[in-house]
Amino acid sequence: MSTAPRVPGDYSIVSDPERALKYASRHTAGDRTEIIEGVITPMSSPWAHESAAEIVRRQITPRLEQLDLVSGSGDLDLPGSENWYIPDLAVVPAELAEKTEGALLPDQTLLIVEVSSPSNAETDRVVKRRRYGQYGAPLYLLVDRQNRSCTLYSEPTRLGYAAESGPHPFGTPVHLPAPFGLDLDTTRL
Repeated sequence: MSTAPRVPGDYSIVSDPERALKYASRHTAGDRTEIIEGVITPMSSPWAHESAAEIVRRQITPRLEQLDLVSGSGDLDLPGSENWYIPDLAVVPAELAEKTEGALLPDQTLLIVEVSSPSNAETDRVVKRRRYGQYGAPLYLLVDRQNRSCTLYSEPTRLGYAAESGPHPFGTPVHLPAPFGLDLDTTRL
């Protein structure tokens, strides 16, 4: 018996549980749902949450234009796991974003930003931090609104991240290394 080649983001053929779960999430639960450790989770962000992501986006936008990068909150697939994430903000090469109809993989990003909410803070602090590192996202910025701090994780490994800068209290600049090379003002987060 042969199976169709695996294409990230194409879950029209459901030959295994991971594919079935991701297919069901994409086609029955709606576009704004994540799968976190096998649990389909609807996404809903209050305005304060959206505002924090926008504050980061505005600060990095001039650098994105210089580097031909784009930011957004598109789908990220974590193949081989029961995870499908929609980050609050991800930065990817413009050319890659223009050519990709489905989900991207975390290692195709340059920066992922998650803003915590009371309902998801532990997921962002523990589960996503570990998974983004395991799947090769080079930089993960956690804007922890409950603890009023930012932490930047880098040096992904198969166990998570090897390096951590922070937590930095809101109001303390957070340095984003290359290719960004800028300090984020966290005063208004």
